[in-house]
Amino acid sequence: MIPTATVSPVPRVLLVWDAPNMDMSLGSLLGARPTAAFRPRFDAVGRWLLDLAGPDAEAEATVFTNVAPGSTDVVRPWVEALRNVGFAVFAKPKLTEDSDIDEDMLAHIRLRASEGGLRHLVVASGDGRAFREPLEELDAAGTAVTVIGFREHASFALNSEVIEFVDLEDIDGVFREPLPRITLDTLPETGAWLPPFRSLRSLLEPRR
Repeated sequence: MIPTATVSPVPRVLLVWDAPNMDMSLGSLLGARPTAAFRPRFDAVGRWLLDLAGPDAEAEATVFTNVAPGSTDVVRPWVEALRNVGFAVFAKPKLTEDSDIDEDMLAHIRLRASEGGLRHLVVASGDGRAFREPLEELDAAGTAVTVIGFREHASFALNSEVIEFVDLEDIDGVFREPLPRITLDTLPETGAWLPPFRSLRSLLEPRR
């Protein structure tokens, strides 16, 4: 009987993008909903991932998001744009407070790890509660792990001894304009204006 050759799985570099967490972090950073100039360009993220994977590994880019009732017309163009640049999108209705996507992201990571060949995992999130322990376990098992996000909201990765952190703004071409990231800890010698988070006129609005 001729022995069956064992086929090694193709090395894989997987990106899991936690859209609710990244949107919340960016909004907190800006103090408002992001305008077009401050929304991340996923084509630039995709090119960065391909460069990370190199020619001998398969790059898989995924975005996980919730869809609130009545928001499909707003979300659809964004989802279609992601799919057009090569991202797979996992969308889940936001029906209750418990309808989050943490377990769905972790399940996909576990699936790819179980298939073998997961060489590098990249997670875009600042959610240390969901990700820190699973990512450190993957690193211990031999998978390189990187977190991309905003340094102001990713302390779990910055403080980890094994997780590499890349600030999203440091990836070439992700933002059309520099993010307004002046804080009391990063003031230039000449001083800087810190814009209001809300309009002064909001003081006249009835309290809810």
